[in-house]
Order: sequence, then structure tokens, then C-alpha cells
Amino acid sequence: MAISRRSYPFCSPSLVSRLHTLVSDRQRRSHSSTGEDDDTGSVLPPAEGSYDPSSWKTVDSRAVGIRRSSISSSTWTVLNILQGKGFDAYLVGGCVRDLLLKRTPKDFDVITSATLKQIKKQFRRCIIIGRRFPICQVHVQGSIVEVSSFNTNDKDMKKQKEDVPSQVSNGCDVNDFIRWKNCMDRDFTINSLFFDPTRYTIYDYVGGIRDLRILKVRTVIPAHLSFDKDCARILRGLRIVARLGLQFSKETAAAIRDLSSSILTLNESRLRMELNFMLAYGAAESSIRLLQKFKLLDILLPIQAAYLADQSRKQVAKGSTMLMKLFSNADKLLAADHPADSILWLALLAFHLALVENPQDALVVWTFSAILHNGTWKKAAEYARKNVKAHAQFVPEIRSSSDTKSDELILEETSHLASLVKSSVNAFTRIDALQQSLGRYQGPLSSGVVLLVSERMGSNVSNLFKILESNIESYDNSRKTSEVNYQLLKKGDPDETRFMLGKIIMETMNINYPKHIARRCGYFASSEVIRPSHLELDRCPRFRIGTHGELRAGISERRTDRIEGGEVSSGIWKIGV
Repeated sequence: MAISRRSYPFCSPSLVSRLHTLVSDRQRRSHSSTGEDDDTGSVLPPAEGSYDPSSWKTVDSRAVGIRRSSISSSTWTVLNILQGKGFDAYLVGGCVRDLLLKRTPKDFDVITSATLKQIKKQFRRCIIIGRRFPICQVHVQGSIVEVSSFNTNDKDMKKQKEDVPSQVSNGCDVNDFIRWKNCMDRDFTINSLFFDPTRYTIYDYVGGIRDLRILKVRTVIPAHLSFDKDCARILRGLRIVARLGLQFSKETAAAIRDLSSSILTLNESRLRMELNFMLAYGAAESSIRLLQKFKLLDILLPIQAAYLADQSRKQVAKGSTMLMKLFSNADKLLAADHPADSILWLALLAFHLALVENPQDALVVWTFSAILHNGTWKKAAEYARKNVKAHAQFVPEIRSSSDTKSDELILEETSHLASLVKSSVNAFTRIDALQQSLGRYQGPLSSGVVLLVSERMGSNVSNLFKILESNIESYDNSRKTSEVNYQLLKKGDPDETRFMLGKIIMETMNINYPKHIARRCGYFASSEVIRPSHLELDRCPRFRIGTHGELRAGISERRTDRIEGGEVSSGIWKIGV
């Protein structure tokens, strides 16, 4: 288990020399254009062709607060069975990273010295999947644990037994060398940690723990080479940064900019999977921001990229756009261990597109969302009329509310909105519909655009709204609980998805008033946020609603400031009755 601190010859000096030549050339070009010359951002063996175990580290998991109970029982079963048969077995990758960050891992990945065939023999329900990078899926205790091997097959194991001794000098632990060598094939340093929970030991060969401490995401090998090797790492890196709130190293960020278009070489199913990881696991808003920053939103979601660019030209803050508010509110309800099916984010995109192309009365939008959430027309209509008076303002999506509309007219317009949302799904499944939607923003469709939504996925989303389109008055899907059933949501259950969709839209249409402001106006509530239905603006003469739905206050017509996040931006306000 001990890690040697001496340096030993690396097996392929020629490979190391080639890597150094390539990375030096990359860095010269990158530094000349960016001026970033203080952050190579990668771990590379010294130029003379030797590796340096003095940088290898082990950490006691108990010292960093990782508890055995943080690891799922099904994962423990897999580890115990493999180790009980004499194989080495470790947790590896993102789960170790998340445990160090005190986050709940999305899943647990195991790596072992056993071959795939040997792994399969140990478990009653185990299948081998994947061609390029085959792994075992072990079904145990109602869960799936993915198990990879240091030796993909018996031939690899035999070759490794022959090669490793010649590569490792006396005194260097062979297991350390094997783990280190495996790290060099991984994407990011923070994903290259091994953890043996039975020995309470975390193995770090490429500075992953250091990068976690400084909140950096950097590639293991030079970034351009890493993304040339596997361009899917670009999207994976964006997902990690978005979900964990980290930052890319300078070299990694530069490489993403240079090679962003290379993701077009990935097949549609892989792109769809990566996009789903970004939008359905509680980090959609930050993911969209990063995709836009690195010019990838134009490829994956071109309509939304054009919309945000148009809003920016109109000087609308990103956080104030309806699209970003929708996904921000979705993020509050979702997480890595409580994700949704992909039909939820596609339904949100279709709903928003329908409003952009056909702006709606706020009362209609409130009614639409309330039906989805409450499950009946009568309850929805009553709820909508109570809450619409102080709705959020979004341009161009929402028109001013008309209090004089009859229930019959609201019913008709709400049903029409359902039809519009259903039709908007076509923009994500058909090139002609996509081109038509983009026509309001730009000219001919760019060649670097792919349709990521399958016909089946589009059909499933359309069916969410079909029932509201044809028979909305008799629609009755009342719930016994207001709690979200995340198991059903993850499976794409239509009723649960409609309920969640309605909840997100209502939160987006709401204006949340800070508690201290409401208190100064003579109102009190148990929560930190006062909903519009609890605050009557006519009792607060110095309040008014801004053009984007924000609450504004001032001592005169000339002096008004925006109030955000419960903080008053100036100290001279005279607020109250």
C-alpha cells in the first residue's frame, strides 16, 4: 500500500518525448493568443523520460470525513465479493471526487484487477457492455454497479504481467504503478482518484486532491491531446464545472475553445446523453451558461442560443430571461441523486418556445401551469386569478393580464396554449421546423447543428399536452400529496412530469419578495420569502414593479434601485407605511 518516493524509468521514453514536443507547440500557440503562460494545467512525466513517484500521495479517508455509510450497500457488496476472492477492488472516478466534496455521488464505479470474465463469474446477474471501453454491469440489491477492469481481457492481463516488471525498478510497488498507468488514460485529475474503503485509503497520482482544494478542473495529460483523444471529455468537463461550481484551468479552457466543434463527431445518442446529464440533474442553468460561453449552445440548442443572444442585444440580464428562470427553478427541485427524465427539460424548452413565438396573457400561463400542477380545471382557474395580480414580467413571452376575461375564454386560450406547446416540439425533431423557428433571429441554418431529440422522445413530450389540448374542462388528475415522486419522475411518468412542469412554471411566474421588506410593510410570514398573494402593494406606497418583474423601491421618482436576493442595494431607503 505504501507509495514509493523515488523516480524510476518510464516504459516509453519516445512517447514522453513526443508528448513534450506536442504540448510545447500547443502551449506556444495558446500563450501567444491568450497570454496565459502560468498554467500548463496537466500532469506530465519529466522530459528526460522518467516518472516521479515523489508526487504520489495517499490520504486517510477518515481524516477527510468520509464515512462508510456514505457508500451504498450494493457497492459494498461488490467490493467485498471481489476482494474476498483475492482481487484488488477500488472505488474510482467521480464518486471519490463527490465523497471528498461531501456530495452524494450520482453512482459508484468500481475498478478491479479481475478481468471482465472473472468479474462475470462472481455475480449471478452481470452483463458485459461496450465495445471500445467494455465494462461489467452488476445487478445487485435492486441497483446497478458498473465495474471496469485494469485488464480488459486475459490477453491484456498476460501482457501486463510480462511488461510491468520491466517497467518498474526495484523498490516501486507494482500496484502503485498499475494504478498510476490507469490514471494516465483518464480525463481530469479530480476524476482520477482511487479509494479502497476497506483500508480507508485514497490514492492520488496526478494531483486530483490538490485541484479539488483550489476548485480547478484540469486534464490529466495536456488538454489539447486529451480532447483530441476523446472529444466527449469536453462535454463531461462542462458538466462537472456546472454541477460542482468549479473552474477550468487556463489550458483546459483554451483547449475547449479551440476544439469545441469536434463534438460534432460524436453520435447523436452520445450528445443527447451528455445534454441530459446537464439539464436533468440540477445544474441546467449553469450548464446553459457554460455551453453559451464556449460556443457549444449554438450546436446543441441553436434556438435557445439565438434567443439568449437576442435578449443580450436588448440588454436583458441573463438571469432575468424567462428561459433561465425556468431552468433555475427546475434546478431547485432536481439533483444528481434526484434527476428527471429527459422529457421534462424538453417540455420546458417547448413551452418556452411556444411563448416566444406566441406571447400569452399572464392569466392564461398561470392557468396552464396550475392545471398541470393541481390536476383540475376548476382549482386551476381559481388559483390563477388569485396569483396573477403580481406576476413576473418577461418580454416577449408574457403579455399583461386581462381581468375581464371570462372563464370560458380563459379555458379556450389555455387549451390553445397546450396545442402551441405540442406543436413547438417539432422544432427539436424536424429540420424544417427548426429552421422556421430560427428564422426570427438569423438567416440559413448553420451546417454545424444536429437534432438531438428522437421522434420517440418528441412524441412522449407531445403526449403530455395532448390531453389538455382536446378535453381540458373534464381533465381531472388530482393528487393526494404535494410531494414529488422522484422515482416516477426519473422514469418519465407523464402525470409526475406534468406535476413538476406546472410547479416549475408557477415558481417562474411568481415574484418573491424578501421577508424584511414585507415586514416593514406590516406583513409577517414564517418563510424567508413572501409570495405576492401575501403582500398587497397598495399598502407600500414606495414600492413599484420594474419592467422585468423585479420589486423596486425609492424615496422619489428619480431614485429607484433594484432589490435582489433580499438585499437593499442602497442604505437610504424609506420603506414602510
